[in-house]
Amino acid sequence: MSKTIAILAPGAMGSAVARRLSENGARVLTSLKGRSEATLKRAADAGMIGAEDDAIADADIILSIVPPGEAVALAERLAALIVKRAKKPVVVDCNAVNVDTVKRIEEIIGSAQAPFVDGGIIGFPPQPGGKSPAFYMSGEHAGDLAALRDFGLDLRIVEGPVGAASALKMSYAGIVKGLAGIGSAMVVAATKAGAADALRDELALSQPAILARLEVALPDMIPKAYRWVAEMQEISGFLGPDHPASQIYEGFAKWFEHLAGDAKGEAIDASLLKAFAASIAKKKA
Repeated sequence: MSKTIAILAPGAMGSAVARRLSENGARVLTSLKGRSEATLKRAADAGMIGAEDDAIADADIILSIVPPGEAVALAERLAALIVKRAKKPVVVDCNAVNVDTVKRIEEIIGSAQAPFVDGGIIGFPPQPGGKSPAFYMSGEHAGDLAALRDFGLDLRIVEGPVGAASALKMSYAGIVKGLAGIGSAMVVAATKAGAADALRDELALSQPAILARLEVALPDMIPKAYRWVAEMQEISGFLGPDHPASQIYEGFAKWFEHLAGDAKGEAIDASLLKAFAASIAKKKA
């Protein structure tokens, strides 16, 4: 069955998802107003069709795939577009936001009488010929998205209300990215104290799985650190202000913010992480 799916916005994940959908027969729309030449090219390469707001509001499904700090504003924009339409699209928030945030988004979309689904993406942007990341969906309208499987997405239903998929995303990211935060902080501290080689060698002996993960995760996280700042803040909010561990994720947010700024100038901490990862590969060779 032919479907028109709008994806906002055509970033790295959004455009890769669009390519997968269009390759499998879906018509994929996006908004290109004010976007850079690089974004315009990425959208075109992914088979995305630039559309006005009215056409986006007429889509069958709208996937919101934006940085977490932009999720509420996009929901407000979508609600204003949808409210006067008799035919309502299914709106899916696929962003790394906490349960309170996604429930607020549900209320915004609900004010336009549109069906809403809570989504969480776990995995990397899909590459041509590669597997899809997992799209976890929850809420009473999650079953309305079954067609996404036909268009090449790995759709998984989380039994539970709106908030269940976001809770899964927060918990998973809190573990995986939290480990990257701990590892990178300790690698920098050990390196500055002259213990980098000793730390590497001890991990190789007693924690080889952790060392193997750091070899990949450290250089991979540096260009992504700026995107993780708001996500760590959302995870802190997911735990709640009275949870003893919430401040851990506020600390990770500050650490990733530092690394993001540091990486732009190829300053010392980012270079130390790259050097540690390189030394792991060299030691294995």
